[in-house]
Formats: sequence, structure tokens, C-alpha cells
Amino acid sequence: MKTKFLIIRFSSIGDIVLTSPVIRCLKNQFPEAEVHFLTKKRNFDLIQANPYIDRIHLFEDSLPDVLRKLKEEKFDFIIDLHNNLRSLRIKIGLKTRCHTFNKLNIRKWLYTRFKLNYMPEGHIVDRNLETLKSFRIVDDGRGLDYFIPPEDEFPLVDLPETFRNGYIALVLAGTYATKRMPAEKYQRLISETQLPFILLGGKSERALADRILEWKTGNVLDFTGKLSINQSASLVKNAQLVIANDTGLMHIAAAFHKKILSVWGNTSPELGMFPYLPGEGSQILEVKGLSCRPCSKLGYHECPKKHFRCMNEIPEDRMIDWVKREF
Repeated sequence: MKTKFLIIRFSSIGDIVLTSPVIRCLKNQFPEAEVHFLTKKRNFDLIQANPYIDRIHLFEDSLPDVLRKLKEEKFDFIIDLHNNLRSLRIKIGLKTRCHTFNKLNIRKWLYTRFKLNYMPEGHIVDRNLETLKSFRIVDDGRGLDYFIPPEDEFPLVDLPETFRNGYIALVLAGTYATKRMPAEKYQRLISETQLPFILLGGKSERALADRILEWKTGNVLDFTGKLSINQSASLVKNAQLVIANDTGLMHIAAAFHKKILSVWGNTSPELGMFPYLPGEGSQILEVKGLSCRPCSKLGYHECPKKHFRCMNEIPEDRMIDWVKREF
């Protein structure tokens, strides 16, 4: 007889990708598990091809409607990896045994507000997996998963010939401006290396991409705001190198074990969301020693201190040296 699990994770691209080891390890190490996944409708593309999920449940607007459908499933356990008011209402409504992720919000607040770092060593993936310890589920060491439906694969034959032998994915995305590297930081990188670069991000990164394209170097393709998340993931998967801010595509790149140069602004890798088991040669680039950093666990639309030193002082030389060494 199957044991029904409901895993809850509503949030962003990166958060969804970071739950993938929980899904895989539960399915592989608990043979009788039937794994259901509840998330927001906008996240469907991120998980639709995951072979370890037996059924996907989507939340859009009406919590009572979702609860009514979930009650029909008669779950044995809930694995709450979101741990907010909405997931609490679902747990109360289903009246099912629960295992809930510890968000460590007080420790995060102390770190971002007073720079008192009581965060545990290690990655948020490790803490996600701790929610399964009662079932004797252990980390299998395989890292993150990301599955792209075949129809969403970006055809490399559509790229110019000079890009088919290798390119660097520049991930401009970042939900907040304080996570994004300024356009000027890319100028020397692109002009001095003269390698093929592909710009990736959403519509909100169009202005940043336009500034980069003004340099007319001829070795840059811009796909910001033009692709689905899975098409962007496909280009990341096939990139030789990935340079990314603290954002969802960074975690997708880690799922494919790419060589990643992750660039950190107002957030910090010590919050536990650095690239998880990326490719050999990956590096973290950040400005250490700033008394104002990290100023938020998420980000701001502009620097609270107005100087934006955490990104403005990122050394381009280190980016250039890394690209020349690893490409």
C-alpha cells in the first residue's frame, strides 16, 4: 500500500529547484512513497517533467478550492518546505501529520539587521533534507535536479555558428536591483575576452541588456525577456561557463553541474543558498568586509545606503581571469 506524501513549496524558481533533492531522495529511498507536490500555478513549468513527482497540485487564487481537492487525496504526511501562513492553513485544514522546514527567520534577522551571524554552516538543501530524517532519508550526494521537457529544449542550430562551439551564459536576472551587477561591470569582461556571450533574464532585465548591447562588440546575443524559463535553462545547460547573480538560473546551472561564477551583492552565501554542488572550478565573487552587508535576505530596489558598494566594488579583473582560465 502506498504512503501518500504532500510536499509544499510555493515560492520562487530558486526555492523550487532547491527542493529537488527532497523529492528525489524521498521517492528513491522510501519505495512505497507516492509523492505529490503543491506549488503556485506559475511554477508548473519548473516541475512538470520531474519523474519523481507522482502528481502536481497547483494553487492560484482560492485556498478553499485547493483544500477541498487535497482532502480527497487523504495524505499520510505533509512535508512543509515553505512554512508560512498559507501552508499552515493547509496543514490545519488537512489534519495530517506534518514535518515542517525551519526557516531560521530570527537568525536571518540578526544577521541582516545586526550582522550577528548565527546561521548554521552548510546549505539550505541540507536543512530541507532534515525534514525527512524521521523517515531515515539521507542525502544521496547527487545534487540538484532540473528536468527540461524535450519540446522546450533550445535548438543550438538556431545560434550563430560562432556560438555553437561554446558560449558563456551571462545571467542578468535578479528579483531585486541590489542583486544585479551594474552594466558597467560587464563592459571590460565582454570587450577584453572577445568570447561569445548570451544574455539571459526576464523582461525586467531588458534595460540592463540594452545598455550592454550599446557597446556593439558583436559577440553578444540577447535573449532577455524572449524565452520561457525552460528555454533559458536549456541555454544554461549547454553553456561552457555561467556567470550569475544570486537568482534562480544560478541554481538551475548548479543542477547541471556547470562551472559557475556566482556574483553576490546585498545578499550573502552564508545565508545558505550558494550554488549547490556546481561544476569543478566554480567560484564565489563578493566584496567581503562591508559593515552594511548583508542588508537583506532577499534584496531591495535600490541600495539603502545609496553607495551600492557591494556590487560597485566587485573586481572585474577576477571575472576576466576566471573566464580566461576556465573557457
